[in-house]
Amino acid sequence: MKIGVTGVTGKMARAIARLIIEDSLVELSFGLVRKGNGNEGEDFAEFLGYNKSGAKIISDLDQFVQNSDAIIDFSSPALSLSIAEKCSEYNKVLVCGTTGFSDEEKQQFAANAEKCVIIWSSNMSLGVNLLMNLAEKVAGILHDDFDVEIVEMHHKNKVDAPSGTALSLGAAVAQGRGANLKEVGQMARFGKDAQRKKGEIGFATLRGGDVIGDHSVIFAGDGERIELTHKAGSRDVFAKGAIRAAIWGTAKTPGFYSMRDVLS
Repeated sequence: MKIGVTGVTGKMARAIARLIIEDSLVELSFGLVRKGNGNEGEDFAEFLGYNKSGAKIISDLDQFVQNSDAIIDFSSPALSLSIAEKCSEYNKVLVCGTTGFSDEEKQQFAANAEKCVIIWSSNMSLGVNLLMNLAEKVAGILHDDFDVEIVEMHHKNKVDAPSGTALSLGAAVAQGRGANLKEVGQMARFGKDAQRKKGEIGFATLRGGDVIGDHSVIFAGDGERIELTHKAGSRDVFAKGAIRAAIWGTAKTPGFYSMRDVLS
C-alpha cells in the first residue's frame, strides 16, 4: 500500500513519513510541496536521512494523488479541500488532520466523501480519541450538575485557537449532554460580566514553548472534581494513528469517517 504525505518540510509530515518507511505494511509514494519549493525533485527517503527509495518530493497534485493508494494530509484548509477533490476524482483514501475549517469549508470537504473514503479527525492520537469517548460518557452521566472546562496548551507557533482537538472534546461533552456546542460553548472569558452560566462548556487556551499538545476536560462539582487529561510527548502518536487509519480505510466503502470509527 503506497501512502503520499503532504507538507514534507513540516515536523508532522516528517514524523509520518519516517514511520511509513519503517513500517513493513505500507510504502512511501510521494511527498507534496508547493511549486518552487527548494526540495522539489529530491528523493523523499534520502531527504529524511534514509537510503534512496525512488519516492520523490513533487508539486504536481494530480501525479501525487494518482500514484498513491492513500494520502495523509496535515496542511491547511485550502490545500486539504483541493486534495479531497482529487481523492474523490481518483477514488483514493484520504486521512486528514487539518483543522481551522470554516463551516462552509467543512461541508465542501465532506461532500467529496460521496466518491472516496475520507477519514477526518482533529487529532489522530488513539489516546485522545479514547479521551473523547470517556468525556462523552462522563458528561452523559453527570449532565449539567458539574461545570465543564476544557483546557489546552500547544506550542507557540500554533495558529488556531481553541485547538481543533479541544473543540472536538467540547462537542463530545455536548453530545453526552444532548446539547449543541455552538449554543453552550464559551470560548473565552474577559471583563467584569464574565460569570459562568449553568450548562456552558468553557475553554481556556494556552500557547508557549514547544508543547506538542496537552488537553484536559475538567468536570467541577460542589466539593469534588474529575479531570480527564491527555498529554502528547511525541508527534509519533499522531503519525501512528494516521497510518493505522489509512490501512483501515482501504477496506471501507466511500464515506466520511472519524478516528472514533477507526477505533470501533
